[in-house]
Amino acid sequence: MGFEALKARQRAIRSDFPEPFGLRIHRTLSWLARAESEPTDPAAMFLFLWIAFNAAYADESDVLGERPQGERGAFAWFFGQLDQLDSERRLYACVWERFSGPIRLLLENRYVYGPFWSHHNGQPGYENWETRFATARRAFHAALARQDTVAILSMLFDRLYVLRNQIVHGGATWGSSVNRDQLRDGAEILGCLVPIMADIMMTHAQEDWGRPFYPVVKD
Repeated sequence: MGFEALKARQRAIRSDFPEPFGLRIHRTLSWLARAESEPTDPAAMFLFLWIAFNAAYADESDVLGERPQGERGAFAWFFGQLDQLDSERRLYACVWERFSGPIRLLLENRYVYGPFWSHHNGQPGYENWETRFATARRAFHAALARQDTVAILSMLFDRLYVLRNQIVHGGATWGSSVNRDQLRDGAEILGCLVPIMADIMMTHAQEDWGRPFYPVVKD
């Protein structure tokens, strides 16, 4: 399900959306549309899809201490909420059935593993990054075996978050061949997951999805 189908559905049912949720999903779909207009630029598509994902999950409640704080805590809460509502298990199917190969490559790639860069940048306590790396791989495969969607998504987005940081913080060159495969795979994975997330959210618009950052303020 792409932007056009999601937008048509949103128009049909948005009158029943609570106002904060309506703003959240409107922003999410707007960035999804922008991402779909960049089919030949994986870096641009990846970034626009990440913004769409951010619009979907970001919650002022995290900052106010009402929910788990930090990116990992916010991710885990959001994925847990989605998993409970995903009766057709579409998120797991996207991860395992459609993108198992690219996801395995990401999990095997040290260049999108946070502790590798912490060690490379001289931060103490990360000398054992290789041991952590092997443990993380085993944990991922164990999560796949028990079909633990929340754990799978949490570990996957840990890696995608490192890739996001490399781009946003100027740690990569636009158009470079160095990380092009990771960006392509990351964009395709997000391009599958984010529309499913948005669709689940619209199906359950009355759930508590939190308060979006920067609400529209009218003078």
